[in-house]
Amino acid sequence: MSRAFSLAGLLRLRHLQQDQAAGDLAVANARLRAAATRIDETRAALEHLPINATGADTLYAIAAARASSRSMLAELAALDTVAQQSVTDAQREFEARKSAAVSLEKLEGRHGDLAAAEDLHAEQTIIDEIASTGWHRRLGDERAGTGSPGPGGAPTREKR
Repeated sequence: MSRAFSLAGLLRLRHLQQDQAAGDLAVANARLRAAATRIDETRAALEHLPINATGADTLYAIAAARASSRSMLAELAALDTVAQQSVTDAQREFEARKSAAVSLEKLEGRHGDLAAAEDLHAEQTIIDEIASTGWHRRLGDERAGTGSPGPGGAPTREKR
């Protein structure tokens, strides 16, 4: 029987780390999409601000709303930049974890191929031994003058 892959535990760990990195990447992508959505919503809200001032109070309110919206857009842009960097870092981490797992998977594949070859070699050795034993037994029977029984149970002599 072939032996187990000695690095199977490490391979499972690498797969778990790869899955965790994939989850982190998904979270980072969700945050990036959420930041982009907030930016779009804020811009859409800015389009609905009144542009005609009917008095000084309205003019001050419009100016305050625009200033507030600009600072909010600047904060959202900074948040978007951080989210993009987070996605880049998560992607890099995922690729590193995946390459670590792939190298172990290749080792596991080579180990499987080697184990299969060893199993086939052992099986062929057993088959050869059985065939050789039978051949030697028949050769010994011929030299002793006893042939293998023919039809009807009578011994026969094989001719060369």
